[in-house]
Amino acid sequence: MNGSSSPGRPAPSWRPLTPAERAVAIEVLTNGPTSRSEIARRLGMSGGSLTRLAKPLIDSGLLLEGLTPVATAGQGRPGRPLDIVTDPWHFVGLKITADTVYGVVSTLKSTVVRREDRKLGSPEPDAVADAAHSIVRSFAEEFPHLAGIGVGLGGQIRERSVVVDSPYLGWQEVPFASLLEQRTGLPVVVENDFAALVEAETWFGAGRGLDRFAILTIGAGVGYGLVIGGEPVRTSDEHYSGTAERWILDPNGPLTPDGERGSATSLLTVQSIEYQVRAATGTSAGYEEILRLAGRGDPAASRVIGEAARGLGILIAHIANFALPEKILLAGEGVGLMDVAGETVFETIAAHRNPRAKPVNLETKVSDFHDWARGAAVLAIQVLVLGEDTGD
Repeated sequence: MNGSSSPGRPAPSWRPLTPAERAVAIEVLTNGPTSRSEIARRLGMSGGSLTRLAKPLIDSGLLLEGLTPVATAGQGRPGRPLDIVTDPWHFVGLKITADTVYGVVSTLKSTVVRREDRKLGSPEPDAVADAAHSIVRSFAEEFPHLAGIGVGLGGQIRERSVVVDSPYLGWQEVPFASLLEQRTGLPVVVENDFAALVEAETWFGAGRGLDRFAILTIGAGVGYGLVIGGEPVRTSDEHYSGTAERWILDPNGPLTPDGERGSATSLLTVQSIEYQVRAATGTSAGYEEILRLAGRGDPAASRVIGEAARGLGILIAHIANFALPEKILLAGEGVGLMDVAGETVFETIAAHRNPRAKPVNLETKVSDFHDWARGAAVLAIQVLVLGEDTGD
């Protein structure tokens, strides 16, 4: 590593890693201080190979040898564990919505140490870049060694730099990474916000250590991702993101402005639930208020939330039946649905599963936009520090 990293000055640079070195670094990063013998066992390599791979990572300042020896059964005297060097570098994660930029500062181990947000006066690219730059400048006052920026937003991204299309912001072909790099002097990685969240949960969250893991988010949209062998399953189909609009859960379900009748989008998104209650009552209510009304037995709110709960149960059952994950994480700003109608969700899951099947391992995570920003920071760490996965 070399260089300084406050805005306007060069960021640090890590030398490119070979696939084997990258595998070692990921093991240490995601599992914490780990003995060499344990790393070698997990990666299926000899102790000598591990030692040869670790030396350049230590010399470059990415790994260090821990001060406290750890004992490993049957391996003789305790050895010094390998750990990630966390100081002084930090990473910025940004989540951009239609009206706000949410920011976090993260350590190399994905621990969030500060948050800050900016309301947007305009969704124009330059205005958003200015707001993001303002957050980065503020972060740099307390954390002068910023190493890079990850940006997550809803839309299609090309080469982790250009926003090809973002319906929420009204952008097309916007080189947002360049706009922010010009302002901050730091390397910038831009990615679809859901893809970034999947990476963060796989490495540091609910999917850590699992071979097969699925994540489902409900909120402004419906997102679905599958992770196999620690790697997200990716598609070359650039139009896959619209699947939830046509994922029919109830052919007789609600017809809303977004999504086909009875689709995951029309049943589960916050705006669709608000629309249905407004159409039924003639009055507007926010999502949280609708949940409170349903909890108190309000007829219109209870009907809409009940339909959403049954749709969610069907969707989770489909994922469990066909993807066979060890765990499903349900996250997003819409998961308060589970607090009000969780029983209906689980009853519906059971009704759409083989009665002899094991219960679905469902974890619910109440998340806000700072969690999505953290996902963007994790993506920046992956790309800027560890490099792209080029295979073995």
